[in-house]
Amino acid sequence: MRTGSAIVFFLTLAASQPAVAHEGHAHSTSLAWTADPWIIGPLGLSAILYASGSLRFRTRSPAGRRDFARRSLAFWLGWLVLAGALVSPLHWLGEQLFTVHMVEHELVMAVSAPLIVLARPAAMLLWGLPKTISREAGRAIATKTVRRTWNFLSRGTAATLVHGIAIWAWHAPVLFDAAIESVSLHRLQHLCFFATAILFWWSVIWKTNRGLAAWHLFLTMLHMSVLGALIALSPNVLYGLQTRGSANWGLSPLEDQQIAGLVMWVPAGIIYAAVALALAALWIRDSGKGGAGGTDIVAQ
Repeated sequence: MRTGSAIVFFLTLAASQPAVAHEGHAHSTSLAWTADPWIIGPLGLSAILYASGSLRFRTRSPAGRRDFARRSLAFWLGWLVLAGALVSPLHWLGEQLFTVHMVEHELVMAVSAPLIVLARPAAMLLWGLPKTISREAGRAIATKTVRRTWNFLSRGTAATLVHGIAIWAWHAPVLFDAAIESVSLHRLQHLCFFATAILFWWSVIWKTNRGLAAWHLFLTMLHMSVLGALIALSPNVLYGLQTRGSANWGLSPLEDQQIAGLVMWVPAGIIYAAVALALAALWIRDSGKGGAGGTDIVAQ
């Protein structure tokens, strides 16, 4: 009953409050938290559902309790990173500086998404729903259409391609600057980054053979590094609207763009490369042992 009331509350909150535009924030002179109900609502609802589902979950096995604790830690860390990126003053700073905006995106795609995927939270979220809704949601997820769609999209090649298209499309200067001006586009941008990142990390962590997963991570690191290098090394300002406030922070528009490109190029690339190397090492180890993770190579 409490969960149902929380769902109604957050839906009412999202529907009743006006959108908070990039340039329409009342806080232009000081750091402030973002009060967009279409961000706060889903974040709050997911936290309530996961907490409620966790309370309903019981296991007597010591191993089960340890696994549950690890998964819960991964979820809440991922949730906190996501909330910090989208709601904290970091988000407001991202409206002022391209560099911070890029940091925000990388936190969503390369930190929050893999942590949440490691948690595998779907069962807990379903358990957190009222029983009637939970049963209907479970039936919907179990339908052939949903399962076939998910199985296709979560295959290594498809997931890597979809995630890559989202990254390159939204970093096209025209579309990126348009998202700066439009609240709806900006929300859609964040949703695309997060959803395709969840799809991608689910594929490489849980579905694809470790050797192939390392390859897909390497490809993602490669094309993101190329995009970051193109942004960083451009002699011209490509993102006019995003960088128009850079001077207020002691940077020229071109310098802000260059640092933002470096953020995508180096730190983000290191994350993908590190995970790729870890998976490759596990694949080699399992291959030596004859484990399924190392020998069951199926084209993805």
